[in-house]
Amino acid sequence: MNAVETKNGLKKNGATCEVAVSTEKFSIFYSDFEAVKGVSFDIPRRGVTAIIGPSGCGKSTLLRGVNRMNDLIPGTRVAGRMLFDGVDIYDSKVDVVKLRKRVGMVFQKPNVFPKSIFDNVAYGPRLHGVRKRSQLFDIVEKSLLRAAIWDEVKDRLGANAIGLSGGQQQRLCIARALAIKPEVLLMDEPTSALDPKSTAKIEDLVMELREDYTIVIVTHNMQQAARISRRTAFMYEGGLVEYDDTEKIFTTPSEIETENYITGKFG
Repeated sequence: MNAVETKNGLKKNGATCEVAVSTEKFSIFYSDFEAVKGVSFDIPRRGVTAIIGPSGCGKSTLLRGVNRMNDLIPGTRVAGRMLFDGVDIYDSKVDVVKLRKRVGMVFQKPNVFPKSIFDNVAYGPRLHGVRKRSQLFDIVEKSLLRAAIWDEVKDRLGANAIGLSGGQQQRLCIARALAIKPEVLLMDEPTSALDPKSTAKIEDLVMELREDYTIVIVTHNMQQAARISRRTAFMYEGGLVEYDDTEKIFTTPSEIETENYITGKFG
């Protein structure tokens, strides 16, 4: 099959498709309220895609749609399609548990379990059937190393994770997400509750992980989006206004709404 250009200039080429997630006129409703309105765009495999926009514009709702977290909210329904590796994730045949193993998530505030550091990271692998202590330790060590926190916690893996600082807790949550070996990592305002030093560590970590993972990050911090993302989507009132290379979005946006938001005229 010859490579074909998608609507966002990315290439699809059968099994070697550069597109990881694709939406086609995708909407999310809370009862009768349309929170996400007919969004169509492609998220490239590997690298970082940022979603920006004012509060209440549908950013987090769209993000949670990628691993069907919105299913947990009563009255939620969708229209259109969201494809992951070419498969509609809202098809009735899709196993949501398996989907969430492939699509990990890190939330706005660190949500560590009131367990040991070791058990926090081992939680997912245990849930998926890993029982051998040696295998679990290997997974925990590798995940903590990837999350750039191993050196800080390696001598206290049995300590309660609640005792870690906010920045350490967030990196632990990233390690916990990585432990189940996802292909996509969703990050919903992962640094909004952190100080500048911890924020810088998370950004450095994201820039390392982007070589191996497809990362989608929702952020209010436009400087952060400019620093770490390859492509940026701007949303407003539930709709996708503009989606392009990050440099273009922040220097020569095509839409006046995007320019007004980036220059601080609203939002």
